[in-house]
Amino acid sequence: MNTEMESYEKEISDYKMELFDNLVGKAEKVLEIGIGTGPNFKYYTAIPNVSVIGVDPNAKMESYARKSAAEAGLKSEDFTFIQALGESIPLEDASVDAVVGTLVLCSVTDVTRTLNEIKRILRPGGIYIFIEHVAAEDGTFLRLVQNVLDPLQQVVADGCHLTRHTGESILEARFNGGADVKKASLSRFAYISSHVYGVAYN
Repeated sequence: MNTEMESYEKEISDYKMELFDNLVGKAEKVLEIGIGTGPNFKYYTAIPNVSVIGVDPNAKMESYARKSAAEAGLKSEDFTFIQALGESIPLEDASVDAVVGTLVLCSVTDVTRTLNEIKRILRPGGIYIFIEHVAAEDGTFLRLVQNVLDPLQQVVADGCHLTRHTGESILEARFNGGADVKKASLSRFAYISSHVYGVAYN
């Protein structure tokens, strides 16, 4: 996972830079759900006084994430790892300035519960930035391929679903300040080429 996603990260980097710019001057305490091996740490370095809480259900991700944080120049005391599910985050209400989620809602068990947790832990005026792969348009050949591959994808990719309408779920979560959901298509990633990205305002 730490090496096979390199080409994906290169193609998605412009979208991520656009999203993380929203945190500069607006967020110091940031929670990232599904932090994994820490591919996003390089985007935090432009945020003054930032501290990052990384949540992931897989405890083995901590060593990879800590290495990525150190390589990005984040001090060890400014990164906390918590083993937990997105549906049940062990933080107090209104306790973080921002939540980051990249390629995470595809694999949580309950998307609605996870979004409700994000709303709960965000302070008033806080923001949620996201980028997720989603189901292709109905009736397209890509959607047919996704429908066929989805059961296998869940087995081999740690519960990842190919056919979720994540953008719609984010809008339906009704963040207090609304949500700006944009569509994107990646050129080199076949059955996960359809994406949504954007910002939701608590």
